[in-house]
Amino acid sequence: MPKLSGKNVLITGASSGIGEAIAIKFAEEGASVAINYHSGKDRAEAVKTKAQQAAQKAGQKVKAITVGADVADEAQIKKMFQEVLHDLGSLDVLINNSGIQKPASSHELSTADFDRIMNVNLRGAFLCAREAIRHFLNRGGGVIVNNSSVHEIIPKPKYVPYSISKGGMENMTKTLALEYADKGIRVNAVGPGAIVTPINMAWINDPKARGEVESHIPMGRAGTSEEIAAVFAFLASDESSYITGQTIFACGGLTLYPEFRVAWSSGE
Repeated sequence: MPKLSGKNVLITGASSGIGEAIAIKFAEEGASVAINYHSGKDRAEAVKTKAQQAAQKAGQKVKAITVGADVADEAQIKKMFQEVLHDLGSLDVLINNSGIQKPASSHELSTADFDRIMNVNLRGAFLCAREAIRHFLNRGGGVIVNNSSVHEIIPKPKYVPYSISKGGMENMTKTLALEYADKGIRVNAVGPGAIVTPINMAWINDPKARGEVESHIPMGRAGTSEEIAAVFAFLASDESSYITGQTIFACGGLTLYPEFRVAWSSGE
């Protein structure tokens, strides 16, 4: 039986990249999906079509909708939840996927850029989680899965607001999981490493840059959005029913301190 049969799922930032792969994977697994986008409605509609096609190919009857909202805007978030609940009837799973980043030396970082990244990546994720939890409490439970990063725990110079937002997401995941564990609400996160997505185009299409990135990954290659989507599907499903407050790192080994593959610190 499909992992997510009959579930209703909202995925933020689902018009491309990992969010797109999640929408397609979840529809394939039997879930009706609400595909959130901030800009690029045409891209979101294309994802909707792909999700419907994947579901049909898998023999699943699901509903797919698109819903526009900037997750940095509280009023838009509330309106998005109203639309999703109206169109799908209820919500079983929230996927907090929206995220942005912008490189800048920390001493040159503008307050506006810092605030925008934090507002999308962390504040927006919390506001969406809050709305979902309010709904889940009225219906006896639900699941939240946050899209975090290896930069929960690995510093990322020149990306300080991104790193801060992901470190905060780790604590938010744990805190919400603990607070609502006895209410039938599970909260987990996925920590991707270097993944082939539009947010990483700076190195994906540059063989030299990609080689440098992949040289630091123990498995020797970047990951795919589909590989990450499969982890989200597991955490959203009843197969992970006894897991809460955890981040599963899907990173090819990046969190294993790859520079220690050679025992240089032991003098051997």
